[in-house]
Amino acid sequence: MTESVRLPAASLKPSTVALPGSKSISNRTLLLAALSDNVCEIRSLLKSDDTDRMLEALDKLGVNIEFLETGRLKVHGTGGAFPNREADLFLGNAGTAFRPLTAALAVLGGDYHLHGVPRMHERPIGDLVDALRIAGADIEYLGNEGYPPLRINAFTDKGVRTIPIKGNVSSQFLTALLMALPLTGEAFEIRVDGELISKPYIDITLKLMAQFGVNVGNENYRVFNIPAGARYHAPEVLHVEGDASSASYFLGAGLISGAPIRVTGIGLNSIQGDVAFACELEKIGADVVWGENFVEVSRPAGRAVSAFDLDANHIPDAAMTLAIVALASGKPCTLRNIGSWRVKETDRIAAMAAELRKLGAEVVEEPEAIHITPPTGLNADAVIDTYDDHRMAMCFSLVSLLGVPVIINDPKCTYKTFPTYFEVFASLTEAV
Repeated sequence: MTESVRLPAASLKPSTVALPGSKSISNRTLLLAALSDNVCEIRSLLKSDDTDRMLEALDKLGVNIEFLETGRLKVHGTGGAFPNREADLFLGNAGTAFRPLTAALAVLGGDYHLHGVPRMHERPIGDLVDALRIAGADIEYLGNEGYPPLRINAFTDKGVRTIPIKGNVSSQFLTALLMALPLTGEAFEIRVDGELISKPYIDITLKLMAQFGVNVGNENYRVFNIPAGARYHAPEVLHVEGDASSASYFLGAGLISGAPIRVTGIGLNSIQGDVAFACELEKIGADVVWGENFVEVSRPAGRAVSAFDLDANHIPDAAMTLAIVALASGKPCTLRNIGSWRVKETDRIAAMAAELRKLGAEVVEEPEAIHITPPTGLNADAVIDTYDDHRMAMCFSLVSLLGVPVIINDPKCTYKTFPTYFEVFASLTEAV
């Protein structure tokens, strides 16, 4: 029987939430530190299923990691070459581990088997593999062509220094290439074929690589230049920012309820694109206050939540929260340019549409958009399926702030990025 949690209709108390570490930054930082030529102490690392899979993989690859206390560890870099040249790596459904590790191991060469849960084997990786093969990688598909699981063999430098990569499926493919090619020591030009989606996630990658001593040229997100002779050298101590995507649920709650909610761990100088979510909330009724290490959202009494029609390509993960905020507007709303939702932990456009309909909303799906018309009254005690997708569970928790109870199936799927989410959410609310 599926485990579930029932959230009663609730109001929000003025609150402050300390965010868990960013998943995107945590897994990138772990891999870059492992490939560096020195020791790096990482603080505020996210503890979640996805980071656990990366840590397990690095351990199997021979990386020495000292665990100091919760969220704090030391990674002893391997100087750009993992000690273990063969390994069987299970990576669950962690795209932020699977894609960059695929690229790094393919460029270094060896005998590696990479696999995950069934959904990971449905998430495309062919564009990344095609690019790596041009560079000289030997990668085999062990199941369906273009999808994991993979076998990685020896690397043979073909002398090609210009690598094309498609940009319209997942920015993680470009991130993986950017992080891996410096391991060759050669200069490379990466050319993006078509429109690059989710550019803010590439900004995270480039800023972290710069912190690890590798500065990549960026020509308007069309061409990226990796310098010759690059080596990763870690900062002595690196603090992981709070997760801006996870912040969206609390900031969205502040808009829906009106109560001031402050999240700490991100702020004015965050390197994560999803902090722009707060700017989108401001356009539709929120008051937003920014600090060096916090963002606070509230909504004055008497001010309504406005309808919106948004191109959400710049905030694909946080935009899921806006699908619930749409219900609070009472008017038709649209999220556009979200085709990447189709290849995430689940097909998020289809899943979001199905579950919103349970609440009584009218929803129209398009290949890269979703149109939501809220009902006059939400259905109480709707049973929301979460599709083993952490963001579906966290998004739909906000329904309880709209005057009706809601039942969330498989709440533990939040362990992927935020294991204590429902405990934290409950601490901010009181039943009405």
